[in-house]
Amino acid sequence: MCKGLATLPATCLKSAKDIKHKISFLLQKPEHQATDQKQMKEKAATSAKRTSNTAEVEKWKECFSHVMSSDTGRTVFTNFLRSEFSQENMDFWIACEDYKKTAASKLASRAEQIYQLYVEEDAPHEVNLDAATREETRRNVENACPSCFDGAQKTIYNLMEKDSYRRFLRSDLTRDLCRKQSGAAREKTNEKRGWAGDDGRRALTNGA
Repeated sequence: MCKGLATLPATCLKSAKDIKHKISFLLQKPEHQATDQKQMKEKAATSAKRTSNTAEVEKWKECFSHVMSSDTGRTVFTNFLRSEFSQENMDFWIACEDYKKTAASKLASRAEQIYQLYVEEDAPHEVNLDAATREETRRNVENACPSCFDGAQKTIYNLMEKDSYRRFLRSDLTRDLCRKQSGAAREKTNEKRGWAGDDGRRALTNGA
């Protein structure tokens, strides 16, 4: 602190600091208002997203295809498969879906990679295929085409649907998610009611 300021009484220094803080607050107020508005918009967007998720989770209970057709559903289901040490089933199914979009010039090499990773006996991430389907897939890979894994992919899909999916619906993971989504939906409903009540009170006040 410079010598001139040091000679001023403490009360003067405090008053000067208070004035400085008030000026700073007034200058920043528009920015704070903009931030508040942004937060309100983000809150509304989050509420809309939660409603969508609630409806989505309810759909997962209807049939396995709803789980598989949803990005979020596949992610949650994959987490469940991971807990059961059977994630390779979903990984293989996704690899087959991606394979169908592979350029023709790369089909052969990609087919061999998928076969060696998931299909052949003692593969690093071997999926549970019957001997006939495994042999059929091996022959298909020799003449790679976009549909050469269709039989194996369908087998694994059916396995997940009839086995893992049923346990998934009864799992703590799914029950917890449903509770969270239901709670979020109730929260949104309460928020709407609160906003409606505030609007009504403001209207009455303005009318008075």
